[in-house]
Amino acid sequence: MSAESPKDEMSFLDHLEELRWHLIRSVLAILFVAIFAFIFKDFIFDVLLFGPKQKDFITYKWFCSISQTIGQGNSFCIEELPFRIQSRTMAGQFSAHLWTSILAGFILAFPYIVFEFWKFISPGLYENERKNARGFIFISSALFFLGVLFGYYVVTPLSINFLGNYSVSSEIFNDFDLSSYIGLLRASVLASGIIFELPIVVYFLTKVGIITPSFLKKNRKISLVVVLSLSAIITPPDIASQIIVSIPILILYEVSILISRIVTRKQQNI
Repeated sequence: MSAESPKDEMSFLDHLEELRWHLIRSVLAILFVAIFAFIFKDFIFDVLLFGPKQKDFITYKWFCSISQTIGQGNSFCIEELPFRIQSRTMAGQFSAHLWTSILAGFILAFPYIVFEFWKFISPGLYENERKNARGFIFISSALFFLGVLFGYYVVTPLSINFLGNYSVSSEIFNDFDLSSYIGLLRASVLASGIIFELPIVVYFLTKVGIITPSFLKKNRKISLVVVLSLSAIITPPDIASQIIVSIPILILYEVSILISRIVTRKQQNI
């Protein structure tokens, strides 16, 4: 059986009205969490935001340890990050504080946003489809948080280390603007979080018949080029960093093929 009869009888405007309330509740959840992030600015900025610019950040220690383990000495060890962060506008720090709090609100409220999205689309699904997608909220949130952590602990430090140490002349000292630094971290974290949602996207595209497992396997080489291109966009232009970022994305692609195959097999057995 499909959705409940009241939902089936809803007009287009009724659906728009319902969607509006789902969006309003999602925005309110983001603002609610953002208020707490705004209050705890010392932790957000000093510990989280500026953590990757410290040479004793856990990722740098990890890379240094790996370098020594594989016999490369201190080649991957970070000795210094020769740059400062400055705010050059009157409202620069307040604006950074405000928008960083909203970003934190979006990230932490993501499970609730997915919940509201699921409440909107689930009435239009068949009962067996709702059962098969029962873990949608948990899996989608877990993948997003995993991507955020990957962006924060891997992509961001690699980018900061490369760009912070890059120099065309000894006469130039790097004084990065606060908005530029936050923009780099924000792009790395959100891009990684969204990319890690690939299996969820593939699941729904397979459900509606837009893609198939054979299509994904046939275009694996093209996907490899796309993955490398994405890695080049969100990481510094050095081979080691791009390989490190490409590996989990390629794994996600292979997992997506498996998911698409499972969904297709279940649809054929119905």
